Parts: sequence; C-alpha cells; structure tokens
Amino acid sequence: MNHLQPLEIGRVNWIGLQALIRKECGRFLSVGMQTILTPVVSSVLFYAVFSLAFGGHGRSIGDVPYMTFLAPGLIMMAMIQNAFANTSSSLMVAKIQGNIVDILMPPLNALELLTGLLIGGLMRGLIIGTLGSLALSYFAGFGLAHIWAVIFYAVTGCFALSLLGIIAGVWSEKFDHLATFTNFIIMPLTFLSGTFYAVSQLPGFWYNIALVNPFFFMIDGFRYGLIGQHEAPILQGIIIMLIVNIGLFSVTWNLIRKGYKIKS
Repeated sequence: MNHLQPLEIGRVNWIGLQALIRKECGRFLSVGMQTILTPVVSSVLFYAVFSLAFGGHGRSIGDVPYMTFLAPGLIMMAMIQNAFANTSSSLMVAKIQGNIVDILMPPLNALELLTGLLIGGLMRGLIIGTLGSLALSYFAGFGLAHIWAVIFYAVTGCFALSLLGIIAGVWSEKFDHLATFTNFIIMPLTFLSGTFYAVSQLPGFWYNIALVNPFFFMIDGFRYGLIGQHEAPILQGIIIMLIVNIGLFSVTWNLIRKGYKIKS
C-alpha cells in the first residue's frame, strides 16, 4: 500500500509563494486589455494632448525639448499608479468578497505573503513601463542614457507604490476608503512631482515641498536614466528611495504580521 508522505515546507514555502505570485500576476494578465494596454494608451494620449496644448515641439526646458522632458514622467506615472492599483485592489476585493481567507489560511508567513503581493504589483508596473517606453520613444525620440538608473528607479518606484497599495488595501474597509487614499495622497504627490514641469520653476515654498516628495525623486531619477537630465543630485535620490522603501516595507510587514484589519 502506498502511503502519502507529508510535504516538508522548509524555512521558505516556495510552493505556496510561487502559487501566490502566479495568482497575483494572473489577476492582471487575464484582463490585460484593461490592466496593461489601457495605461499605455492613456500615456500616449496624455502625450498627444500636451503636444497639442503646448504647440508641439516648440518649447523646451533647458536644452531639452519639452515633449522629450515630459515622456519619462508619463511613463513613471503610469508604472507607479498601476503598481499601487494592483496590490490595493487585490486586498480590497479579497476583503469585500470574503475570500481573503484563501491567502491567509495557507502556510505562508508574513514575509512570504508580502513578497507574493509585491511581485504582482512590481511585474504589472514594469510591464507597463516597458511597453510605455517603447511606445513613447517612437514619438519623443529619447534613447537610454543610463540603463542602471532606469532599472533602479523603475524597480524602487514600483516597489514603493506596491507597498503603499498594500497599506491602503489593509487599511480600507470599502472602496470609498481606497478612493480617499488615492485622491488625497497618491494623486497630489504624483501631480506635484515634476511630471509635467521642472520643479526648479516653482516658487520657494512649493519648491521646498517638492524636495521632500519621494515621487519627485522617482521621476527625476527615471528621467535621468532615459534622457540624461536631472534636477536633484542622483546620490540623494538613491538614498531617499532606499530609505522610503525600507520604511514602507517595515510598516507593511508589521501590518501583515499582526493581521491588522485582515484577520479580525
């Protein structure tokens, strides 16, 4: 008689982690027209609208044509907004539908659960960023000035917003709460980040506000990677992004470890 042997998980539940990653990636890939193609098309439309509104390629910021300056900000904005949307909606839908138990009952510890959710948000953001870069490079004519900066800021930017998405999804009890988080935190920080303008053009108070906005450093560093132009010191941006990600990771891990609003 054959006896089933108990599965030994070990220190890391690789099988459970892989299953969670497949689930999180499968969520957005199964509706790719909405979750991937739509943000890319929206970025191109934003680019077209600004091109018409500001007279095509007649303006410049420094020695960089305005439309070339704009493109990296639009790409990063699409990446981070969708990384946030992926993790926040995953938890929000699971809580409302009552199937969050499906990810809480398996033998996944807080770190494994957090990793699976993060990779889903990260993959969605990076796919959109890749496709958006290919699409806008055709119109804006930028190249790849510093590939390490593109990779670093794309990953840390999506990583940070995926973490914020988890925090929002854990905290929110209904979609109104999630919309409040998005409208009063994510959107203002995004639009005050130098996506559409150079922050050096801002008056003193708003310029100082921009210098403490981590979204500014995401976009500024990503822009440096694509077109070679930046406003803040690159080392400062790297340090701030690392600090922001470490801080958000610590907060998020503790929320999941304690089961805040997800196990009660």
